[in-house]
Amino acid sequence: MQTIFNRTCMLIGTEKMKEINNQKIIIFGIGGVGGYVVESLVRAGIEKIAIVDYDVVDITNINRQIIALHSTVNRLKTEVMADRIKDINPDAEIKIFDYKLGEENIDLFNLEKYDYIVDAIDDVKAKLLLIKRAKELNVPIISSMGTGNKLDPSKFKIADISKTHTCPLARVIRRELAKNNIKKLKVLFSSEQPYKVESFDTYNKVPSSISFVPASAGLLIASEVFLDLLLKNK
Repeated sequence: MQTIFNRTCMLIGTEKMKEINNQKIIIFGIGGVGGYVVESLVRAGIEKIAIVDYDVVDITNINRQIIALHSTVNRLKTEVMADRIKDINPDAEIKIFDYKLGEENIDLFNLEKYDYIVDAIDDVKAKLLLIKRAKELNVPIISSMGTGNKLDPSKFKIADISKTHTCPLARVIRRELAKNNIKKLKVLFSSEQPYKVESFDTYNKVPSSISFVPASAGLLIASEVFLDLLLKNK
């Protein structure tokens, strides 16, 4: 019988495929990185998935976000992503949280119920809050460092936060985690020096971006999550 996961079953086996189907993943941030994480994990067989984002699709997202099209501009990112998930796998069980993560709502997510947390948030305060809670609950988490102002996706690496360098966001996260006595955190980071030629915004705060960089980061994160789940009961 043909199914959407036949080729994956050939790769990892039917029993492991069933295990993957039942893993529960929550992704915070459905932008350039997070959107590709969701896309890849759903196509890889994750059927229980929660997505968290408060934002709407903006026309400036079209250059790099998989859910961003002229037809989806001004729609909630979570709604667009949920539609896409269902179109890939109608059997997927999706939870949508249209929230900006903060102290006032973090308990709503019941993070202890998930097998893996993906942090693709671009707000430092929210990242730290999520990381600290994941560590308290002992739930595996992977955190994306900066992907803006980058041009070379081959410079991405997955490593412990203690091994990071070059990335300005990773430097901040390292410092703040040390203050909280958190010594281990799996992250994706880039060893590429920031690259930006021109600024169109008044305060020069919006990072530059291109299609293949955050996409590559999202695919690498998805592969790490998948392999961790695949091997955890081996």
